[in-house]
Order: sequence, then C-alpha cells, then structure tokens
Amino acid sequence: MTTHSRRPGQLGISSMRPQCSEQEWQARVDLAACYRLVEIYGMADMMANHISARVPGEDNAFLINPYGMMYEEITASSLIKVDLDGTILAKPDFGDLDYGINKAGYVIHSAVHAHRHDVDCVIHTHSWASMAVSSLECGLLPLTQTAMRFLKIGYHDYQGVVLGTDEQASLLQDLGQGEALILRNHGALTVGRTVGEAFNWMHRLELACRSQLAAMATGAALQAVARPVLEETWNNYQPGTRRPYGVMEWPALLRKLDRLDPGYRD
Repeated sequence: MTTHSRRPGQLGISSMRPQCSEQEWQARVDLAACYRLVEIYGMADMMANHISARVPGEDNAFLINPYGMMYEEITASSLIKVDLDGTILAKPDFGDLDYGINKAGYVIHSAVHAHRHDVDCVIHTHSWASMAVSSLECGLLPLTQTAMRFLKIGYHDYQGVVLGTDEQASLLQDLGQGEALILRNHGALTVGRTVGEAFNWMHRLELACRSQLAAMATGAALQAVARPVLEETWNNYQPGTRRPYGVMEWPALLRKLDRLDPGYRD
C-alpha cells in the first residue's frame, strides 16, 4: 500500500486505491471533488452535513465523509464505504482519530440510496441561504429564472435531528421522484444520477435562495411572473428538453480544482 507523506496540517492518510476497482476509485475522486467544491462555493458547514455517492457495481454500498474532517480536507482515500444497513465496509487508517460516520447523515443518505435507484449522488447542506429560505413560510419563490427551475420543489417538515429511521418514509415521500427538497427549518437536499448533476442542482438551488433573500431584504415590492410563463420556464429545465445537468461543467470544475489543489485526488 502506498502511503503519502504527511504535510503540515494534513492527516497523511494511506491511499485506498489498491483496494478499489477503477470505477470505485473514479467515484471517490468525483465525490472528493464535490466536497471541495461545496466548500469553495460557500455551502459547507465545517464538518457537518454530507455528500454521498453510490459505489459503481455495488447497489448496496455508498461512500460518505468521515465525521471529523473538514470539507476542504476530503480526499478520495479518506471517504468511508458503508452499506445500506450502516456497516462500514472499508475505511483508511485514521490513526488515533479513528473517524467513523455521522448517524444523521447515514439515516438520510441511506434512505435515498436504498429507494431511489436512479440516484447515484445525494447532497445535503446547511448553507445560510438554504436555512433562511427553509424557515420562511412562503418557501422558495419563483422570482428569478434560476428559481423557476425549482417551481415544483418538494418540502419536508422538520421533525428534529434525524437520528431514527422512522423519518425515512416521509422524507422519501416528500422527495418523490424530484431532484431537490427543502428541509423545513433545516436546509436543503439535492440528488443526481451523477455527482456533477447533483452539484449542479445544489449550486443553482443555492443561487435561487441567495437571490430571493437579497430581493426580500430591500423591502421593495417583488415582481411576480405570470403562471403560464413560470410553467413554460420550468418545462424548459426538464430532462426531455435539455442535456443532463453537470455534463458540460464537471470536467471544467475538476480542472479548477486541479489548479487550486489536486490533493483531493489522493
């Protein structure tokens, strides 16, 4: 096994690549990149929240972050492989830190991976903008073109910290077959067939939330858009009318990360 030399401020985690198929390793690289990008675009909450990705060829297993590492620290090798029952299948040697997984993250992400077989990536955030919108009775308003993409977004009422599996059924019902969900008084969740697609959904949802809050903060009257135009715009964002999200920008985002710090690939 190859061990990377430890640089100041890093954990010096041994590479997990020899234990992975090429497909799993690529999934790890993409997922680690997503963690870094969520941090860069201002949607991280230190070591809270989670992004998960299904392990290719293993429908019962997914990758998730170790509870205790910052998003900006996540690497392909640091990700923990867990099954749908919560059993850890593989993780690197974290030394005395011996990181595991966060229970609330497991409950939410395992529910989606178990029942939405079209979904390979799940992103959950507590950004300031999504938390603020999640606490508004009006929810997300279709004020901008970007927000109109979320015209039919789902909502899930707050039931406390998600520590029990009894909330999984209502969470899945509220998500339905959609790609985005506002968790009331909590934050946001998006899903995608690829890591790039899920990130695209979350990035745009974040922009929609920020722009709404900025507009509301002015105290001026908000400009409404006619319902037929809203429906037409929403339809233009649907799969049958455009290419899958994330296809074009994901390679460019990886290049961005490679310029900033290619260590996510370790």
